[in-house]
Amino acid sequence: MDRTAQLIARPAEYTAVYDPTTAAGSVHLRAIEVLDGNWTGTSTVPSRGLYPHQWSWDSAFIAIGLRHVSPRRAQTELETLLDAQWGDGRIPHIVFNPSVPLDAYFPSPDFWRSSTAGRAAGAPRTVQTSGIVQPPVHALAAWLVHRADPGLSRARGFLARVYPRLAAWHRYLLHRRDLGGGGLVSVVHPWEQGMDNAPSWDAPLARIAPAPARSFRRADLAHGAPEDRPTDLDYGRYVRLATDYRDGEYTDGRAPFAVEDPAFNALLIASEHALARIAEELGATGTARRARAQRLTAALVDRLWDPAEGLFLCRDLHGDGLIRERGVSGLVPLLLPGLCREVVSGLVRALRGPHFQVGSATRLVPSHDLLGEAFDPHRYWRGPAWFNTSWLVERGLRLHGEGAYADALREAVLDVADTSDFAEYVDPYTGEACGATGFSWTAALTLDLLHDTHGTHHVPHGTAIARDDSSFKGGDRG
Repeated sequence: MDRTAQLIARPAEYTAVYDPTTAAGSVHLRAIEVLDGNWTGTSTVPSRGLYPHQWSWDSAFIAIGLRHVSPRRAQTELETLLDAQWGDGRIPHIVFNPSVPLDAYFPSPDFWRSSTAGRAAGAPRTVQTSGIVQPPVHALAAWLVHRADPGLSRARGFLARVYPRLAAWHRYLLHRRDLGGGGLVSVVHPWEQGMDNAPSWDAPLARIAPAPARSFRRADLAHGAPEDRPTDLDYGRYVRLATDYRDGEYTDGRAPFAVEDPAFNALLIASEHALARIAEELGATGTARRARAQRLTAALVDRLWDPAEGLFLCRDLHGDGLIRERGVSGLVPLLLPGLCREVVSGLVRALRGPHFQVGSATRLVPSHDLLGEAFDPHRYWRGPAWFNTSWLVERGLRLHGEGAYADALREAVLDVADTSDFAEYVDPYTGEACGATGFSWTAALTLDLLHDTHGTHHVPHGTAIARDDSSFKGGDRG
């Protein structure tokens, strides 16, 4: 039996309620083959060529898809990432594979110097990582992975082992990254937010003197067209920020770049809801975490919601307040259960309105305002559509009763993933593949949507998940 056959062969008691066809050539089987081809034995790379290491939020999305075909491997995906957690609680955005040559990716381990520069922050000594973070999707992923096979999860003590680490991760963000004093978490580098060169970062980055071009090398340009990637000027600023953070021993609170981002904070809130469910599963109370999620939701609306735009905006802590750029990050909070109807209605109007045109001119959610001066349908996060953000928006639409719009977006994601060969990202108008193909989170989230025909995520033995469970790369990526 080959590896893919082993992956899809599951005991009868764990057969999915809805099990898509695994016929040769089906999108279901091809998605599994992508994940199998990108599996290293302990984790899944985003793509073999462009991203040969483990990325933090990628692994969370990958685990969400893997749970449908191998809950055990989905657990391993998250456990491997958490094994690289720092003593201060941060989960690094890259965990480096020591067998990969240093020149295969930049910034490489010798740039980050985690075991030395990060010593005071508790960086692990046995594995090399980056020193920055990525969006906190991990508790949400852990809860969904548990629900895919509760028996296996309990037998392995999965939640009992990951819960303290996830709690420490949230403490780090809430205690060390509330740089604006308003209760929200700040990112200190565009790579942390995951939408690396989004136009929302242009104004904050303009204050950063770029590192000299001769001081770094761009491995990403060997795998994609330069016109699809961040510019050399932007890249120089990314390197400068990362260098200064490293040379400051990864101490928080000193960065000249500090931005409160709606998507990052929305994912933290969704994961707080998930941690409440995990705590209850372990016999504790989730009351405090639910209350914290409610407070964070109120802070998100208070600090980042713009009622005139009908959208959440980023806040530049060293600039003039809200950044007047419309991006997909401002739509992601739709996945939160605590939003008032006025906010939900505004977000749905924005999604379908002239700036994003989802369901009319575009099928997936563009990463940036179609009418904005910075819009580019192919350049990374400056316009192309990404599968993970469309997946998040689909969950939000379904949560808030917009089933018809959610169904249309789900079908579009599945169709475009299929026709683009599981592309990293696509032209929002045409669906043309950009970046890498055979991209892991695209394949994983395709599997998740295939196994979720009515918006209720599958669990074994036909058990329906409670409704509130649904509340919850490309280019350089650092």
